[in-house]
Amino acid sequence: MLKSAVRNIVCAALVLMMGIDASVAKDKTPAKELFGAVKLPALSEPASAGFYSKGCLAGGVAIPVDGPAWQVMRLSRNRNWGHPDLVKILERLAADGKKIGWNGLLLGDISQPRGGPMLTGHASHQIGLDADVWLTPMPNRKLSKQEREDLSATSMIKGDSLYVDPDVWTPGQLAIIKTAASYARVERILVHPGIKKKLCETATGDRSWLSKVRPYWGHNYHMHIRITCPKDSPNCRGQEPVVKGDGCGDALAWWFTDEPWRKPKPGAKPVFKKPITLADLPPVCARILDAPGPKSAAEVTYGAQ
Repeated sequence: MLKSAVRNIVCAALVLMMGIDASVAKDKTPAKELFGAVKLPALSEPASAGFYSKGCLAGGVAIPVDGPAWQVMRLSRNRNWGHPDLVKILERLAADGKKIGWNGLLLGDISQPRGGPMLTGHASHQIGLDADVWLTPMPNRKLSKQEREDLSATSMIKGDSLYVDPDVWTPGQLAIIKTAASYARVERILVHPGIKKKLCETATGDRSWLSKVRPYWGHNYHMHIRITCPKDSPNCRGQEPVVKGDGCGDALAWWFTDEPWRKPKPGAKPVFKKPITLADLPPVCARILDAPGPKSAAEVTYGAQ
């Protein structure tokens, strides 16, 4: 009897230790591997948790891969998920774009099913409130699955310069960016500095929307739309409001100096950033990661309104 009791205690201790070890291992695993492996969202009320570059998403929905005025690109990435508020804004932008002559949206990355760090690409897009919209208008036909993988967006920047290519830029790009920036929930739109400069030079009338359009590296093919934290997300942490004014002065001029593009000095040690782990994210993200999901994406695909 005593031996049996001791054996049971030892077994229970081993099970407990194994559970602790698994939990510790999970905490140390790069979060991008954990969130990148999940194919469907957490079934719960929609909520964004954390910051745009360090957080997760509960109750995410998928925007349909084909809509009345949009098509989702790079389907293999499974990144057409977002907070319902963002999906509604994208559908609204697609419809409004038609009214101003923009043929339709080609949608790039939004978020993974449960948000979190991505296996490749972005540092942000983690809480379902960021979306990349190509500055290439949608063609007049349905693209095949393979075309959506292979088709390249058109750069708005001429060669290795910092300036817009007049052969590809049209008033349509200005109009679709302005339309997105006009929405109250849109907090920022990131574009290449050359695109911002072109907008500053050509926008007429009310220019208040220009304050939301921010220059940033690597956005010569698309605009990155970011919306404010939803009211249903108390754990969401937003950004400071943009500075008033059109943003066409000294702050923009800095991008046309050598400083933003300066390469590291020869022999300089590369900056190594420690991968984000589950322990680095808001505590609720562990529960979101482990939460049950739907049986299929069809159950949580947001219908066109």
